[in-house]
Amino acid sequence: MKKLPAVEDARAIMTQGMEWGVWKWLTEKKRVRAIADVARAALDDQEMKVKLTWSDEYKLAYNQLVSEDGDAKQARGKSKSKADKPATNGKIDPKVLATVTKVKEADDAAYNAHEDAEDIFAEAERKMSTSGAREGARKALEAYDLHEAAIRKAEALAKVT
Repeated sequence: MKKLPAVEDARAIMTQGMEWGVWKWLTEKKRVRAIADVARAALDDQEMKVKLTWSDEYKLAYNQLVSEDGDAKQARGKSKSKADKPATNGKIDPKVLATVTKVKEADDAAYNAHEDAEDIFAEAERKMSTSGAREGARKALEAYDLHEAAIRKAEALAKVT
């Protein structure tokens, strides 16, 4: 996966933000939010472009997994074991299903990390907590790493087809 300029900008601002005091966070929070939103949109766009190159078999298997788990917001916080998941209709190759399951799990981990960062930032803003904002920045950096890793897994499937 090539580096996305918007994500690199967000990484730079989050890294700087881990050193900021409360006043700097207060004056920069709108700019940080805007940069973070652009980075997230760039990652989502890249992810979508990659998944559009998948074969129909991979797309079908992935969509089945998503529909079994519900939407991404519902997947957050869930920790389903394999035994809890509904059985497939038998039309999808189990190897394909296992492969896209790894991508879906990576996607869910990235989504959850992003939501955790959002929650931490919201709490830090509510409390005007510099340490909370720094923790939110750290979590945002982790979310970028996880999202990029998920995209790389998706790219690997695009190369298989």
